[in-house]
Amino acid sequence: MTLKPNPTLDKLCRFLGSVRGTDKVLMTVQYTSKIIIWSLRKRYLTSSTALQIQNLATPVSDFRILLRYYGLIPLLQWALISEQNPPPTPRLQLLTRLQNLVNAAYYPLEHAYWLGLHNVIPMSDKTRDKLGVWSCRFWAAYVVLYFAQLWEEHLLLGKREKALGKRVADEGLLEPEKRALLEEKKALVLNTVVNAAYFPLTIHWSLENSTFPDIGVGICGTIAALTQLYGAWQSA
Repeated sequence: MTLKPNPTLDKLCRFLGSVRGTDKVLMTVQYTSKIIIWSLRKRYLTSSTALQIQNLATPVSDFRILLRYYGLIPLLQWALISEQNPPPTPRLQLLTRLQNLVNAAYYPLEHAYWLGLHNVIPMSDKTRDKLGVWSCRFWAAYVVLYFAQLWEEHLLLGKREKALGKRVADEGLLEPEKRALLEEKKALVLNTVVNAAYFPLTIHWSLENSTFPDIGVGICGTIAALTQLYGAWQSA
């Protein structure tokens, strides 16, 4: 009996061997855990299973923050690339620059928050929590800017689709270009879903006394996680 290569297993190894793939799996665990815990505690006032799941979800969430320790390096690389190869419109270029600026503030604040949380850097609880809140406020600003970017990309795709329709009428079917356009539209939809799911979370964590329920965090986070998990798997 000869064992043949398994493409799915090969893809799974590539997927889990990447930081992006690992992060999306852990993100799914982190947020689905909130839904499961809420469901268990709704049925039973005290649940040992809910506590066990919480004991798993807490370090998973913490580890995901640690995974972003190098976030400023690819951000710097992207900022250089976006300046050397600017987006197709001035408005998109402005949005890209603003996103890079808010992310340049977000990452150091989140890193400092994490180091303070684990007593690597001595700081008061009040200072640490303020750093966490302000990091999320910059994340919220990024999400708002990304909505504007997605809208601009939607308009550009609409123009390209109209232009392609005219070319099809004149030259016949242009299947490769049509497929590429469909893939871009699919990516636009996925990114919009993720951003829409992130938006209430960023507002929630940007407020010092938010009343947003934990089950809401679980639902929004799970939507974002599963959507990104699908996208990451497709591109693995």
